[in-house]
Amino acid sequence: MSSLRRRTYEVLERPAADQPAARVLNALLVCLIVANVVAVMLDSEAAISDRYHRWLQLFQWVSVVLFTVEYGARVWTAVERDDRRYAAPLWGRIRYMLSPLALIDLVAILPFYLSFLLPVDLLFMRVFRLFLIIKLTRYQASMSLLAGVLRNEAGPIAAAIFVLAMLLVVAASFAFLAEHDAQPQVFASIPDAMWWAIVTMTTVGYGDMVPVTPLGKLVGGVIAIVGIGMVALPAGLLASGFSEQLHQRRREFEKEVDRILRVGTITPEEGDRLKEIRDRLGLSDHQAAEIARLIVHRRGSSKCPHCGAVLADPAGDEPAAAPPAGRVVGS
Repeated sequence: MSSLRRRTYEVLERPAADQPAARVLNALLVCLIVANVVAVMLDSEAAISDRYHRWLQLFQWVSVVLFTVEYGARVWTAVERDDRRYAAPLWGRIRYMLSPLALIDLVAILPFYLSFLLPVDLLFMRVFRLFLIIKLTRYQASMSLLAGVLRNEAGPIAAAIFVLAMLLVVAASFAFLAEHDAQPQVFASIPDAMWWAIVTMTTVGYGDMVPVTPLGKLVGGVIAIVGIGMVALPAGLLASGFSEQLHQRRREFEKEVDRILRVGTITPEEGDRLKEIRDRLGLSDHQAAEIARLIVHRRGSSKCPHCGAVLADPAGDEPAAAPPAGRVVGS
């Protein structure tokens, strides 16, 4: 039973080149998720929903059953994770069920079962089925890049959002004071004026709320100019965080390749480890091969110690043509 559980865990959580079944299963799950999102969108069209309602409903049932089996398998194999927090048979699985990705899996299927017990609105069901699209983050290693950026830049981003929120309150307050007497129905309160402040600072300008007094126009002009920089600040922090995260991932992979090449040979086990690290970090074959070539070039060796392929020209200033990436990373 433990070997079957381990094999199931490897297929679900660690798809690799030497596991065709894992790659096929993950590809099918991705296609099923995309098909469900498309089905939800089509079901919102009255003409399509009336004509193909039974087929769409049947597809929903089949999909929910498959996703339920997937969720149960992931909970069952949670104890196989390398993290010792999940080692306990009961509490390890409960801890996994409370993890973000597991909660997304549960929220995507739970409304279907609740509909048998509670009167659930169909629109509510459709919206929650769209949570399936978030499941795609499980199958894209590069999506972990966004999580890393948000984690590292949480403090600066929170500070920027806090300053932006204060500026919104101040802008809405001044706009209310300037425009309430002239337009009591439009600028009826400070919360109403906050909508105007938001669309002004983001330069959207719907035109549903427009200052007409000189003071109101002055406030609007100042807020529009200040808002350009303030709204762009979180975007700049995210861009900087993405760049730093990419450099960190490249350095991590470079450090591991350098450690292995320092020994002089790349064993099959080390090649598999390199490929696993590459996939976890979301690096492409080209990026991984480029890093390996640069390291070998820096160490003054022109051939891969494992397969003998030419990796770099030690006498030149630039790396030579790369060998197939799999020879470097074990794929």
